[in-house]
Formats: sequence, structure tokens, C-alpha cells
Amino acid sequence: VLKPVAIYPDPARTNGVLVMCEVMMPDGVTPHPSNARATILDDEDAWFGFEQEYFFYQNGRPLGFPEQGYPAPQGPYYTGVGYSNVGDVAREIVEEHLDLCLAAGINHEGINAEVAKGQWEFQIFGKGSKKAADQIWMARYLLQRLTEKYGIDIEYHCKPLGDT
Repeated sequence: VLKPVAIYPDPARTNGVLVMCEVMMPDGVTPHPSNARATILDDEDAWFGFEQEYFFYQNGRPLGFPEQGYPAPQGPYYTGVGYSNVGDVAREIVEEHLDLCLAAGINHEGINAEVAKGQWEFQIFGKGSKKAADQIWMARYLLQRLTEKYGIDIEYHCKPLGDT
């Protein structure tokens, strides 16, 4: 049984909504064992700031990586600008994601390119344990839905290529 716990305007659909749900047992009261959200102690006065790092992936490798080998060492990519540092569509995607989150009522606080080629980060602020968790999950969902139209995948592992 699905129990709605948060509703956001769907910025991609007129009069549409996005609904965050908890999974409950058939009695509708007992949380399903897979329902980790139900285990969160909800403190509505607690403030949370999330930094969600991720990589854009296309054709099995991080966006901007050469077909063979690796890009130049880390350094110029962090908070980088320009085609050689951030690529051709990355900035467009992260800024559109920011706009989608804001339109959905998510407290999206910022974006920046990270230290590796194809790596980015967004920041989410939330007041209240469950509200903050719901917002980071919804922001991730919006990012993944957005990148579908660009033929790009998202990898949330902080070092998807190991320590290289």
C-alpha cells in the first residue's frame, strides 16, 4: 500500500503533481520492511544541508572523457567554466535542473562543477528530517528524468572509476 507523504508541483506538466510515498503493509498502518523513511526520527526544527555529487555518464563513461584513457588531471574542472572544462551540455542540464527544482518548491540552493571531468554537485536545504530527505530524493528524480532527453545517465557513486 502506498501512503502519500509529500506533494510537489510537477514543473514538466500543466496541473501535474509529483507524489512522494511511503510503502506500507496491507493494513495501511505498519511500515513495510523496505520503508526506510518510516525509521527517520522527524525533528521539524532540525536543519539539513545536502551536497549531492554525481557524474554525467554517456556511452559508458563520464561526460567529457576521451574514448580512450583519461582527461587532464583534476584541477581546472572545479567550479569550471568553458567548453574544455565542463563540456557542451552539462551547464544547460544543471541550470535546467535548478529551474525544475525551484518550480517544484524544492529548496535548491546551488550548483557547481566538481573536481573531475563530468562531475557536478547540487545543494539542497531542508528544515525537518523527513522534509529534507523528501526534497533530496525528489531533486534526484527530477535530475534523472531531465537527463533522459539528453541521452545521459547519472552516476551517484563519488568515485565511479576508483581512485584514478
